Amino acid sequence: MTRHTLLLISDTHIPARAPRLPRAVVEAIAEVDLVVHAGDWVDVATLDVLEHLSPRFVGVYGNNDHGELRERLPEVARFELDELRFAVIHETGAATGREKRADVAFPDVDVLIFGHSHIPWDSVSPRGMRLLNPGSPTDRRRQPRCTLMIVTVEDGVLSEVEVRTVERDFSAEVTAR
Repeated sequence: MTRHTLLLISDTHIPARAPRLPRAVVEAIAEVDLVVHAGDWVDVATLDVLEHLSPRFVGVYGNNDHGELRERLPEVARFELDELRFAVIHETGAATGREKRADVAFPDVDVLIFGHSHIPWDSVSPRGMRLLNPGSPTDRRRQPRCTLMIVTVEDGVLSEVEVRTVERDFSAEVTAR
């Protein structure tokens, strides 16, 4: 049996919305095999930290990311875990019709991870693709809490999706080497 655990985050907006990654994000990295960031970093230092701390890392740039972030990150990233096909993108457009648009834009994907809205999202498209948005661990916007997602893949099947509340505790000191 193979098992993979993923941490999904997006829209960190550091330092505009938070001084650094919250303690809950840093602690979650220690629990997982793969960290995915779906864009809107704003600063390069957060990318450096996640690349340093993560056992494996996948990320994309968002609409608020420019310069070096766009040079180092793709607009769309793809990866596989036990033949389960993933894509990561920052923006997917309006919530209305999202699943149908995603089916057209990503016909060869089983799981689409996205950000931008700061709203946790877990839905299934008409053809069966899972769409996941972890919300934001630093900027809740109109949501009651900041969030992240922990996703489990077992034997090529997305078996569990957990939305975790993130407290605004920035006491974890983490830096890139």
